[in-house]
Amino acid sequence: MNRSISSFATLLTAAAVLASSTAAHATQGYFTIGTGAVSDGLAGAGVALPQDATIGAANPAGIVRVGNQYSLGVALFQPSREYSVTGNPSGAPGTFGLTPGTVKSHNDSFGIPNLAYTHRLTDTSSFGLNIYANGGLNTSYPGSAGSGAGTFYGGPAGVNLEQLFFVPSYSVALSKSWAVGASIVGAYQVFSASGLKNFGAFVADGNPDHLTDQGNDSSWSVGGKLGVLYDASPTLSLGAAYQTKTSGSKFSKYSDLFAGRGTFNIPSSTTVGLAWKTSPSSLVAADVQLIKYSDIPAVSNPFSNLTSGSATKLLGGDDGAGFGWRDTTFYKVGYQKDVSQSWTLRGGVAYGKQPIRSSEVVFNILAPGVTEWHYAIGATGKVSKKAKVNVAITYSPSTSVSGSNPLEAPGQQTVALSMKQFQVNASYGVSY
Repeated sequence: MNRSISSFATLLTAAAVLASSTAAHATQGYFTIGTGAVSDGLAGAGVALPQDATIGAANPAGIVRVGNQYSLGVALFQPSREYSVTGNPSGAPGTFGLTPGTVKSHNDSFGIPNLAYTHRLTDTSSFGLNIYANGGLNTSYPGSAGSGAGTFYGGPAGVNLEQLFFVPSYSVALSKSWAVGASIVGAYQVFSASGLKNFGAFVADGNPDHLTDQGNDSSWSVGGKLGVLYDASPTLSLGAAYQTKTSGSKFSKYSDLFAGRGTFNIPSSTTVGLAWKTSPSSLVAADVQLIKYSDIPAVSNPFSNLTSGSATKLLGGDDGAGFGWRDTTFYKVGYQKDVSQSWTLRGGVAYGKQPIRSSEVVFNILAPGVTEWHYAIGATGKVSKKAKVNVAITYSPSTSVSGSNPLEAPGQQTVALSMKQFQVNASYGVSY
């Protein structure tokens, strides 16, 4: 069998494993910081730095620069999520007070592979395939079903969102300095929610039969990505990538939860960056990434829509209440140094203001994506002339956001959300 065909078949076999895995990674909101251990070691920086086949996930223009490669990796992600309520419920008519105390989410460990493949078609063009996940939007709070206990008095409460991306790409080198690329971004999502029955009075159609506890539902959506790479000098490269919002099918089982009768697509993002070789053996990479959560009403619409008096702004309505997430901009800087012919070391830091406003804390008990700072270290070791092992460790310290419970009397209760994250990512890459 031709070696490139054999490598591609291996990748597709591994993809079947990936498709059955839980999606979760160190996150900025619920976007991943990076894709693959090389990117993670630089805290996600690298849109202008093609080093291995995973570049296609960040910038499809870069795949023409890495030749024939494949990479197989796995990440172990450990998030810690909790919320705290201070102040007793008022018990006043029309209010919805929460039980005081601190509650931690279950499910603290997730594992997921990441896969990448590039193949040179001609001297100036390449094909690539990346299969990876967004994730981190997962909570599971305790409660006894049927007892009226739990976060929202409806038994165990939480959500689970898994997003798996299939991204074929094509890249062309226009000259020695310029390369461009384009991708089709196919996304498969799985979602479930539980413990929300007491929000049934806020459903737009008046019948909360598709609000909560419907098991897993799935959807497909598709978008695109464009990338460009420019070598401004032998020591300076510039890169940019734009991913469109995806569009596709709805979560019909949760049409009473998400705005637009279950619409939950994936927001657009724009990344620009540079890679600067500070010496023959070292470089600095820096990226800026904007994520447009405002593209998705189910994510960005404010929780206050529930009390606006408009039926279209209730849960599931055309402009239904959501999580109130704002657009976020993340800044990522990484440093890399070849310390020998066999070893390369990396480190990086990323920062972005978390997307949850203080007015949105109650619904975001389900999705407390409040992490801001991420710190990373990583390394690559050559195990043969054509094979490498990569590893990265990412840590995001605890970040909190707090605000008043808008369903209670003013000043009656304060809700605080907290999250911290730890991740180890390892991969094996081969040039063929």
